[in-house]
Amino acid sequence: MTTELEHVEVVDAELVDDDVPAEAAVEAHDPAAAAVLKALEKDAEEHLDRIRPKKTSSGYARDWQQWKEFHSWLAEKTGTELPLSSITVGTFVGFVTWLDQVQKAAPNTIERRITGVTSEARRYGYTVPKTATEAARRALKPLKNDKGRQARGRGKAAAATPDDLKAMNTAPRERAPQPTARRRLTLVVPELARLRDRALNTLKFAVAGRNAEMSELDDPHIRLVDEGLKVHVPSVKGRPARDVPVTYGENPDTCPVRCWLAWQEAKLAAGAAPDGPAFLPVDQWGHLGTIRLSPDGVGRAMARAAQYAGLTGRRITGHSGRRGLVTTGRKKGKRVEKLRKQGGWSANSAVFWEYIDEGEMFEDAATDGIGL
Repeated sequence: MTTELEHVEVVDAELVDDDVPAEAAVEAHDPAAAAVLKALEKDAEEHLDRIRPKKTSSGYARDWQQWKEFHSWLAEKTGTELPLSSITVGTFVGFVTWLDQVQKAAPNTIERRITGVTSEARRYGYTVPKTATEAARRALKPLKNDKGRQARGRGKAAAATPDDLKAMNTAPRERAPQPTARRRLTLVVPELARLRDRALNTLKFAVAGRNAEMSELDDPHIRLVDEGLKVHVPSVKGRPARDVPVTYGENPDTCPVRCWLAWQEAKLAAGAAPDGPAFLPVDQWGHLGTIRLSPDGVGRAMARAAQYAGLTGRRITGHSGRRGLVTTGRKKGKRVEKLRKQGGWSANSAVFWEYIDEGEMFEDAATDGIGL
């Protein structure tokens, strides 16, 4: 295979140190203060490493492995093995090109790998010049606009709608086996699992909940009031907790309040501990678990419900409810600030405003009412 990288020339790989450590600035005047600053820096790095989510750590470790593989590939092509600490404009742009041309990675994957390698390099004590990361992202920009490269990834999750939730919540309990399944028996979804998924998916949509947030919900976080539910969405990954209202729905099949109450009653009747996790696993025989449903389990619940409901034309995942509340809400005229607070987005969240634009696409459209 011939790629642009085969013609790469090894140039100056000297690292550019843009940042002067604080202890170095005071060392000449006060060695004791410099030692204290150095110790605090070390303690801070160790603390931040300990509190990093496991999923983030494993993802960054995979990104670093890709950086190692790129260096091995580069050494084979050039005959010179550079140290992993060689993070320059040349190596980082070369890394982006290698991921694109050799690994055939999707643009979103490349962007994540840039972040992961940057984080891991700093954790190992290597300097990552700002010029290198900026150059890598400039090299990535045209790739993100290329449709062929976009098709390499799974694409963005589709926004779920109330009609989608209704289809999921009213799908038959009898589910035919997959074409490739070895067992040809029809699967009957346990009633307890059906009630759990109805409550989980509708409440997730209503609070624009992240998978991890729904996993951390406990029964005391969800209070029944005259208007519906008051939900305390707990803090996850350092994000602030929030208290949001959930009103009764117009359709019993998609009403998050009614679906929650039905699941709560069934869960307690099955032996769940009062004031325990809001959502628990249910196995294929209808046995209720005792440990809270994991974030991955929360995401799979919506994707699985969409699949069994025949919603195969769009990519509905655990993120679809969160996106769907914003797009549906804006189409119905809900205030932007209300929607932002419901899902806990920051005021300058680019993702949130992307969802707002999607919901407002046909509001006062350029072609509406101009005599066409």
